[in-house]
Amino acid sequence: MDSTLSEVIRFELDGQTVEALPGETILQAAQRIGVEIPCLCYKEGYRPDGNCRACVVEIEGERALAPSCWRVPADGMKVQSRNERARISQKLVLELLLADMPDQGRSPYTPRSELDVWAEKLGVKQARFPERRQTAPDTSHPAISVHLDACIQCSRCVRACREEQVNDVIGYAFRGDHSTIVFDLGDPMGASTCVACGECVQACPTGALLSADLLTSSTSEADRTVPSVCPYCGVGCQLEYRVRENRIFEVQGRSGPANRSRLCVKGRYGFDYVHHPQRLTRPLIRREGVPKTPELVAPEDFSRVFREASWEEALEQAATGFRQILKAQGPSALAGFGCAKGSNEEAYLVQKLIRTGFGTNNVDHCTRLCHASSVAALLEGIGSGAVSNPFNDAEEAEVILVVGSNTTANHPVAATFFKNAAKAGKTLVLIDPRRIDMARHATFSLQFHPGTDVALFNALMHVVVEEGLCNNAFIRERTEGFEALRENLKDYSPERMAPVCGVPADTLRQVARRYATSRSSIIFWGMGVSQHIHGTDNARCLIALALMTGQIGRPGTGLHPLRGQNNVQGASDMGLIPMVFPDYQRVDNPKARQFFEELWGSKLDPRPGLTVVEIAEAAHQGEISGIYIMGENPAMSDPNLNHTRAGLARLKHLVVQDIFPTETAGFADVILPATAFPEKDGTFTNTNRQVQLGRQALAPPGEARPDWWIIQELAQRLGLEWSYSGPEEVFAEIRKATPSMAGMTWARLQAEDSVTYPCENEGDPGAPIIFQESFPRESGKARFVPATFTEAHELPDPEFPYVFITGRQLEHWHTGSMTRRTRVLDEIEPLPIVSVHPEDLRALGLVTDVRGVVEEVLQVTSRRGQLQAHVRPDSGVPQGSVYMAFSYHEAAANLITTDALDPFGKIPEFKFCAVRLDRQRSDR
Repeated sequence: MDSTLSEVIRFELDGQTVEALPGETILQAAQRIGVEIPCLCYKEGYRPDGNCRACVVEIEGERALAPSCWRVPADGMKVQSRNERARISQKLVLELLLADMPDQGRSPYTPRSELDVWAEKLGVKQARFPERRQTAPDTSHPAISVHLDACIQCSRCVRACREEQVNDVIGYAFRGDHSTIVFDLGDPMGASTCVACGECVQACPTGALLSADLLTSSTSEADRTVPSVCPYCGVGCQLEYRVRENRIFEVQGRSGPANRSRLCVKGRYGFDYVHHPQRLTRPLIRREGVPKTPELVAPEDFSRVFREASWEEALEQAATGFRQILKAQGPSALAGFGCAKGSNEEAYLVQKLIRTGFGTNNVDHCTRLCHASSVAALLEGIGSGAVSNPFNDAEEAEVILVVGSNTTANHPVAATFFKNAAKAGKTLVLIDPRRIDMARHATFSLQFHPGTDVALFNALMHVVVEEGLCNNAFIRERTEGFEALRENLKDYSPERMAPVCGVPADTLRQVARRYATSRSSIIFWGMGVSQHIHGTDNARCLIALALMTGQIGRPGTGLHPLRGQNNVQGASDMGLIPMVFPDYQRVDNPKARQFFEELWGSKLDPRPGLTVVEIAEAAHQGEISGIYIMGENPAMSDPNLNHTRAGLARLKHLVVQDIFPTETAGFADVILPATAFPEKDGTFTNTNRQVQLGRQALAPPGEARPDWWIIQELAQRLGLEWSYSGPEEVFAEIRKATPSMAGMTWARLQAEDSVTYPCENEGDPGAPIIFQESFPRESGKARFVPATFTEAHELPDPEFPYVFITGRQLEHWHTGSMTRRTRVLDEIEPLPIVSVHPEDLRALGLVTDVRGVVEEVLQVTSRRGQLQAHVRPDSGVPQGSVYMAFSYHEAAANLITTDALDPFGKIPEFKFCAVRLDRQRSDR
């Protein structure tokens, strides 16, 4: 007999025989078969509380009514949900709750609340009980308004905040009639530690917690709802746009495999950029006689520099400039940048255009600035640049290593699963120079000296070898090169490395033992690992640690570099990098090149092309004369920006395709207005290798056109005979070019929303966990690559005594072109901030006032540039270091960073350069 069938529980519900699945409650079984039982404190996916009692049912033989949301049925149980006793109680609960509403009626804050719906269904129209004391609204937060006069104390918001997102902001206070929801210690929400994920808003059944913008808009229903995915980080949260009159007015989370309905502040509130008045809506051409200079062009000055043009004129001028350079200088004088925020179809077309239309492999995107070194090490050691396990596998792990990733800021929804695992008793180990927010959930937080990653990682591996904790069978059967690694580790004892990396030797030993001896250990890392001149060595060490312990190829194990942008994984898969075709097939591999020459009907360059930073340098030297840029913003994202901007200004021909007048667009000769994320269809691959469908929710403004259409029009004017009818047809070609995705179909994605690759044959379920039996190298075995500790490129000295570290922040994204045009996000974090340890502030003579604010600003100066920014005391930043996000054009962090490159991944060292700090008077 099937064991699953034997576990089915048969019980009677309202006279009907019901089969409940294992672990299913009475309410869940009822909902599955379409029997309606009122419920308000219950929410699918949350821990059932049973505190509102709206869902009570009568169970034969039991004296008291039972809440069906947490009661599990038993074989032969007889349950009544609609008999007189159950209905009277259910109605009484709804009547009591209605009494708590303003004016004892419907909630005025949402068009049709869950309480309103159930009251209507059960015919409860008027409350007979006195209302609770009313409270004043709290509108102190930019994103969320609080109206506790509509609160029914169902506790869904508490569970949302404390158990789902694990932000621990919302709680209960007081007793009896005085009991109330509070934020932190009874603070106004705007003064609390709320991170505006909006999970409480999504959970609230009455509108007591409400997105602030909904108060100022009509409370009518949406014209339509459109399922899609989030346009920001690599987590790939599924969401639903609520649209009215061609405007998005609200976003809700959907139960996708990566997010299970959760969102962060950007996903929930970062959508109104698409309606910003600075949207590009017509093609633009640089006016005659307006020269290019390294200075930025402000958006308000674009009309002075550019004139409007028709699509025909703009496209012809764009193509003519490229044709002239091709004729005069050849293919090597051209280059192209694609976009990690564009779809797979757009990434595929961009790299195909550059390779077949320009005739060069000088094509890249922002993976070069985030995880290029990780991919280089993974391809070298594993044979694949893909993550081995989804981040949700943290639930299956006993030990979770998070290295160089401020996950709560960079991948907030993924961080919720790490925090959930820590609350469930798993060992969470953080390894980062800063003490980050997630440290309060960690078993170990290793705050090491910046730039000493290899010393620390080698010390961990030294312990594994020295104490006999290696998985010798795995090493013997599935790896090669271990003896060279063993030899290299001899000089890296924890006792010798502790002074180097700043972590006590005993702590290093404890972490190594815990990782090596657990049933399942998994490693996640971010750009704190990759953005160094030794970034590839850092990743080599993490790969070796997993291999030597056999912690890969099983649930809860493996290697996962958390991808930064929403489609940086997909853009790389599509070959939007200079050394590989789609599916990571080397351009200098004759067999791979022959395949793509036949597929594309074009002769292809056998030489790997230049990377992002190399292209900028070549432009500066005059070796690159023309660049096509779709969606990237190198005038903000590249290192050593003064140098990069000077290179852009020297180009003979620059075509920029974007949705806003970005810093890079100011250097263009032709600007082509594209559609924003919610205005187009396409597929996007998240950090879990889940290919997901983004759907068009809005009509684009003005004459803005889809990126695929613009790329094709440009290709046709360069002599390519392209005739795609839309993204679906491009995806069909991707399946031919990318064997790991060959089994996916557009129809399946429309039906299922998400399919994980590898998926090589139609009908395959996809493979969330890979490398289970072998590695995709010629030998089938993984390779150990030893790494030697080296110093950073530029160390502090008496003239520049501080270490400058850049990164991202929760509220803003990348170069800020989208999020700084979003009301909520820019209101929460409107100013460029440099974070400094309080002791360093005191040494500089800076003090905080009673609000914890420093009234002066700092000038931060490196050998390459300077900026001024406001100051935030942060004891999590190590003394002698400063931290800053790079989203602010008025204080661009990359004016300061060095363009020294990792020799393997060709990634810049964003995470380490030497700076000086000087006081400036604030105008705040």
